[in-house]
Amino acid sequence: MRAVTFQAPGEVRLEEVPEPSVSDVGDAIVRVEATGLCGSDLHIYHGRVVVEPGFVIGHEYVGTIVEVGDGVRGLAAGDRVLGAFLTACGGCFHCRRGEFHKCDAGRVFGHGATLGSLAGSQAELLLVPGADLTLRKVPDGLRDAVALFAGDVAATARHAIVGDSARPDALEPGSTVAVLGLGPVGLCAAQMARACGAALVIGIDSVPERLAVAESLGAAPVHLTEEDPRARIKEVTAGRGVDLAVDAVGHPDALDMACRLARKAGTVSVTGVYAERAEVHMGIVWIKSLTLRAGQANAIGHLDRTLTMLASGVLDPSPLVTHHMKLDDAAEAYAIYDRREALKIVLTP
Repeated sequence: MRAVTFQAPGEVRLEEVPEPSVSDVGDAIVRVEATGLCGSDLHIYHGRVVVEPGFVIGHEYVGTIVEVGDGVRGLAAGDRVLGAFLTACGGCFHCRRGEFHKCDAGRVFGHGATLGSLAGSQAELLLVPGADLTLRKVPDGLRDAVALFAGDVAATARHAIVGDSARPDALEPGSTVAVLGLGPVGLCAAQMARACGAALVIGIDSVPERLAVAESLGAAPVHLTEEDPRARIKEVTAGRGVDLAVDAVGHPDALDMACRLARKAGTVSVTGVYAERAEVHMGIVWIKSLTLRAGQANAIGHLDRTLTMLASGVLDPSPLVTHHMKLDDAAEAYAIYDRREALKIVLTP
């Protein structure tokens, strides 16, 4: 089968690789019909997240099941499904607490040996372990390009706004939220915040096109360098700062700004990917009594609620999809995405 493989920083390649097969009773094989490029794929592309040359990458997918193991109960061949970007066993200490993203046996699609050596979804076929927990049937009428968001981008956005689904820090109605970084996750987070009851959402970025999309989704756009985000937020929050500041970038400067934009006793949610040390001004965190939460999204825990929001139209990420391309054009797609000429790219085999 054909699949996109990482070769070296700045280089991916479409190659013939062996087809996956069921090796455990809980496995499923999915014929991929849509897969996305994600910001975390760029971390691999740049070499910031280490993946072995020749490894199949990608972790967003919608498709049809072609085979299931004998232990799969809720799904069958022929079902149209989407899946979370990671797997979980369902029985360990963390899974029993609903902390599926911290499963002792959890693996992440397309991220190499460091995160479980689970081949990625930018391929014609995908092996999905723990299918009953990892996969969901796609509701009738939900297009692939929208359903694709449920397993990562939209679930990550929900995690950024309401916290771990096992112990959610509910967003109070009327809250103020700042989102730093208006890629797909940041834009989804802005839309999610409005859907969860925020009265004011401020979107911060330096790309005019992304600021325009944020405004169309109901957020107040603030240019990172041409305006003063701190002054603007003080102006609209009576000098307090926002109740929740979301770092959707994964850069120390964004984290520092998020800590400065949050009000006293506010919350900073770090959903951007970090693969290295970052300096945090603990004096600001301490004196303001900030709550700092970070890490991978509990996508499996958020999957059902997120899918309901997508199916009902409460959350509509379709304006974020700017490019539809073929898997054959993956190398070009990565180059376009890296140049910020696309907001979200959906690939079809």
